Amino acid sequence: MATRTLWRTRAKLAVAATALCSGAAAAVISSSEDPAMALKLCSTVPVRLYRNSVTAASVAFAVKEAIIAKAVNTANYGTRLVFMYRYLTYYEYSLWGLPEGSTERLRVKHEVHLRSARKLQELCFKNGGIYIKLGQHIGQLEYLVPEEYVQTMRESMLNKCPVSSYDQVCEVFKKELGETPDKIFNEFDPVPIASASLAQVHVARTHDGQKVAVKVQHTHMTDTAAADHATVELIVNTLHWFFPSFDYRWLVDEMRESLPKASCFNSTHGFELDFLLEAKNSVKVLDNFRKLSPHIANYLYAPKVYWNVSTSKLLTMEFIDGAQVNDVKTIKKLGIRPDEVAKLVSQAFAEMMFKHGFVHCDPHAANLLVRPLPFGKRSLLGKREPQLILLDHGLYKELDFTTRFNYASLWKALIFADANAIKENSIKLGAGEDLYALFAGILTMRPWNRVIDPAADHLVIKGTDGDRSEIQMYASQYFSQISELLRRLPRVILLMLKTNDCLRSVTNALGSSPETFLIIGKVSSKAVIEAKLSQNKSFFRYLSVWFEELCLEARLFSIQIFLWFLQMRKALTWST
Repeated sequence: MATRTLWRTRAKLAVAATALCSGAAAAVISSSEDPAMALKLCSTVPVRLYRNSVTAASVAFAVKEAIIAKAVNTANYGTRLVFMYRYLTYYEYSLWGLPEGSTERLRVKHEVHLRSARKLQELCFKNGGIYIKLGQHIGQLEYLVPEEYVQTMRESMLNKCPVSSYDQVCEVFKKELGETPDKIFNEFDPVPIASASLAQVHVARTHDGQKVAVKVQHTHMTDTAAADHATVELIVNTLHWFFPSFDYRWLVDEMRESLPKASCFNSTHGFELDFLLEAKNSVKVLDNFRKLSPHIANYLYAPKVYWNVSTSKLLTMEFIDGAQVNDVKTIKKLGIRPDEVAKLVSQAFAEMMFKHGFVHCDPHAANLLVRPLPFGKRSLLGKREPQLILLDHGLYKELDFTTRFNYASLWKALIFADANAIKENSIKLGAGEDLYALFAGILTMRPWNRVIDPAADHLVIKGTDGDRSEIQMYASQYFSQISELLRRLPRVILLMLKTNDCLRSVTNALGSSPETFLIIGKVSSKAVIEAKLSQNKSFFRYLSVWFEELCLEARLFSIQIFLWFLQMRKALTWST
């Protein structure tokens, strides 16, 4: 009886939301300056609202707190709530009566997770756009969500998403350049080599023989993004109405900044969909490395842009062969050590965050390629140095001086296990005196006792089942505090958290080691010292900073010696 009542209530809520959307749609069409576009938009909204209203009602009436905790902490997008689609009801009833820890319970649990992950994958593919972004981010969170979800999302969401037809591609070309692809290029492969949430990539050859990659925006993106915004707003407001403490309404504002708006609302495209801005970002990020981090500038590269055949919805770039950054087997075949790639990734993004203040915020595995350093020499052991290729420059964030200084100071404190400095800088970044320890835990995926452990490897996640279970337990235990922390943190810090999740997934695939954290400690510490000098150039200030730098170098050297000792001991253990 109770189950039927819950399903009836869920159905009523879904129908009511759909009816409300239909009334709003009629109002928009009748008052719009572009009724055709408004009609196209409003025909999309009800379908999405129906799907996601069912999701919202499932959350409201079939949820367990522990499961919510895992879901809520999976992403920094408003559409994270879709993660709970059907999964909750499956989970609630499928495990009923099975003894904890029994073989049968583990088997059923695996089947439930796998079935639910495929349902989520199906929903993401149907809705497309920002929903696929959600799926991509879930694939980076192996320490927060069940393995079945991580594997399902990684296999399909990074570059194997649904594709636009060749006719749709031609439509974009005609609208943007006035000709079809076969007229613009000497050769154009109609079958894309990759398809992601917002666009797909085709291989082509210019009339002068240059091989290029052509990124073509999916034709439905402008319309569906506005629908995404409307559906998320309904879900978040509905959940807040049922659970006042579940206040994620700020996510609607966050999405509004990055999603494109339909022309009937007299707004412009969001940042990630303007390919010309993406092209400019790719130039700027390399300029920053040349000017501010010349010591590693040669180890970073972004494909050259062909400006004459690029527009806001078409981007033509140099084609580059390389291994995906998490493809350890291919990286080794190229003669490159995966741990060297991990160190390069850590250093590159630490330089962006702490020194440049201009950060690539979507560094999942499909957006990072590795190739041998051009003109680089082999080592005595025959190994080659890596070069990191940065792709997809649509989502960048600029950090102002104060935020960059405080964030660098926080990471310096985390690396050196300085509890007082962790508290001070976490408060400055908005975590508050009551949640600074939780903020440190979310950044490092380590409990507080490990965060302040003076051991050199205190932040290394060892990848064991015990590690994974411990992190998931904390996510469940501190659900309400996590919700409050995410509500109060500045939007820019939330984006840094998402970037941090992506980088953690990449370095874990390559083999996380204490040395990657030592690199972060070096870059963040030097960024803090440089910032202090730029604020006050007096002699006494210089003397104070010089002494601080001397102490820092001594401390880093001692940590490096300790890490070498650990590596030697590990090597001796393997040999025996």
